[in-house]
Amino acid sequence: MNPDNVFYAAAVWIIPLVIAIVFHEVAHGLMARALGDPTAHEQRRLSFNPLRHVDPIGTVVLPLILALAKAPVFGWAKPVPVDATRLRNPRWGMVAVALAGPGMNLLLAAVTALAVGVISGSALGNGPPQGVTGFVWANLVNFLMINIFLAVFNLLPIPPFDGGHVVEGVLPRRPAAQWAKLARFGFPLLILLLVVLPTIFPRASIMQHIVGPPADALLHAYLRFANLFA
Repeated sequence: MNPDNVFYAAAVWIIPLVIAIVFHEVAHGLMARALGDPTAHEQRRLSFNPLRHVDPIGTVVLPLILALAKAPVFGWAKPVPVDATRLRNPRWGMVAVALAGPGMNLLLAAVTALAVGVISGSALGNGPPQGVTGFVWANLVNFLMINIFLAVFNLLPIPPFDGGHVVEGVLPRRPAAQWAKLARFGFPLLILLLVVLPTIFPRASIMQHIVGPPADALLHAYLRFANLFA
C-alpha cells in the first residue's frame, strides 16, 4: 500500500469518516428511543450498516474531493428520524438527542486515543508502520481527528447542526419556534457560512477561527491521554 496513492489517501479519510458519522447518527436514534421515541428503530435506522445512513454527496463525494484536495475532511449522513412529539419531554429530550451525536464522537475519540497510545508504545518502536499495519494506523489517527472535528463542528449553535437544536431547546418557546424555522434554510446557510463568507472575507472563516481552536485543544488533550498508555 502506497501512502502517496490517491486511492490510499482517500480511503484513510473516508473509511474513518463514514464510521464516525454512522455512530454519530445511531447515537441520536438510541437516545431518542431511550427517551420514548422509537421512530428510528421502526424505520430500521438503528443499524450500524453504513448503507442505511450514507448520503451520496455528504458521505462520499464531498469527503473524497476534500481528501484529494488535502483540505479538512468533513461530511454528513442522512439524519436519523426523530419525532419530538413522541419523546416523554419533547423540549429537553431533543436537547439530549442532539448532544448524543457529538457525545458519541468524543467517546469514540477517547477509545481511539487509548488504542493509539497502546499501539505507539508497543509496536512503533522501529519507526512508522508500513503496509497493512500502516494503513490501519493511518485510519486510527484520522479517526481520532475526525471524531473530534465532528463533535466540535456539530456543536455550532446554528441550524441544522446539533448545536442549533440545543439552542432551540434552551430558548423560550416563542423564540424557539422562530429559530426552528431556520432549519429549512440549513443547506444554503451551510454553504454561505462555510464557503461563500470565507471566500469574500478570509478572516471570517468559521473553520479556522471558531471550529479550529477548540478542536486543536481537544486533540492535544486526547494526545496527552494517549501518552498515558504509550
